Amino acid sequence: MQQSMQQLDIFADSRDVVLRNDVVEQLQRRHAGGARASLTQLASEYPADSALPAMTVLVRELENESSLPLADHTELTAVRRHLEDEVTPAAQRVMPAQDAHAWSTPCWRSLAERAAPLVFCRSHTESHAAPLWLRAGDWAAATDAVNTIESWWRIPSPLAWMTEARYRGAGLDAAWPLLVEMAWLAPSRFAALIARLRDALLDVLRRRFDAEFPGTGEIEDYVWFPAWLLVVKPALAGRLGEARVQRELPASRATALLGEILRREHEGDQHELVSLREELSWLHTGLFDAYMATRKVQHR
Repeated sequence: MQQSMQQLDIFADSRDVVLRNDVVEQLQRRHAGGARASLTQLASEYPADSALPAMTVLVRELENESSLPLADHTELTAVRRHLEDEVTPAAQRVMPAQDAHAWSTPCWRSLAERAAPLVFCRSHTESHAAPLWLRAGDWAAATDAVNTIESWWRIPSPLAWMTEARYRGAGLDAAWPLLVEMAWLAPSRFAALIARLRDALLDVLRRRFDAEFPGTGEIEDYVWFPAWLLVVKPALAGRLGEARVQRELPASRATALLGEILRREHEGDQHELVSLREELSWLHTGLFDAYMATRKVQHR
């Protein structure tokens, strides 16, 4: 009899776990009715259960799913913040990290589809379908969404979205030209993107740049990252040379100039090198010194 009572006690102690698991199972099936029924059962037996608030958020999210196009950018901003600030944390509260990410992905996909008719708006730069497709893990759809934006490569947000989509879909080698343009156009977003990508090589290069580049130590130094990269990784000249040069930006001109210097060095054109190196020294003395330190020549 005593053993049976112990078994009953164990069952009673685990009853809340069973009920929580029932809710999570229905949530993962994305079965709104079943999730609501399981949640109601849990709440009736364990009204103070700590998982109830988060589970309630997720059940309501399933119940309120909509495929209707969004009215405007303001509505998109509100729904996006709801997913970021309420739904995603709730999923992380009641599910393992991998499951929470998988559960949230259809939410982002649905929102991206609803946001598709909204054109890019400079006063709502983050309210567009492209970053939502990135959250959903659909790199091709993100690329297509960015391509609907006129001159996207001249605008920091769309350029960052396209760069991330290119990296996620095709890897670092394919993304180099866009990363270069990102550094020139918006160095702060470039630094944030590198941190988000968590690429081992990029992280090593960024740390080396931070330690070696003779700049001011401010975030704006990253505008010179592409030019510095040619000094330490000249083999990348071909890929970096595919970036759209912005002649009005000294750092962009310096990158193009270093590419030309490397080509002239390969050809052995010493006469032309003198004037090219002099021009580089005018653009950034510290960068020029870093370049010359890698050459067995002395600046005259």
